[in-house]
Amino acid sequence: MADATTTDGSFPDIAGMRYEDAREELIAIVAKLEAGQAPLEDSMHLWRRGEALAAHCATWLDGAQAEIEQATRPPAPAAELHADDEIFDEDDA
Repeated sequence: MADATTTDGSFPDIAGMRYEDAREELIAIVAKLEAGQAPLEDSMHLWRRGEALAAHCATWLDGAQAEIEQATRPPAPAAELHADDEIFDEDDA
């Protein structure tokens, strides 16, 4: 297989991939594996790469969800001041 892996079996090229590119490659890998025509060694390599791509896609989606939740979260209510609350004035300092 042409994809470079490190000694620990990771795929460093995946880290810089856009979500859409990783998803497209993952779909292609699933199709190849489902066809069942690849030799066992190639199938195992494809499976490992597919797992890495799936994890990368999940990380992208988790980050996007967190960003959307942060952006759409209503602001916290402002603290209410009561008549007997002390207000700090710079002239008092």
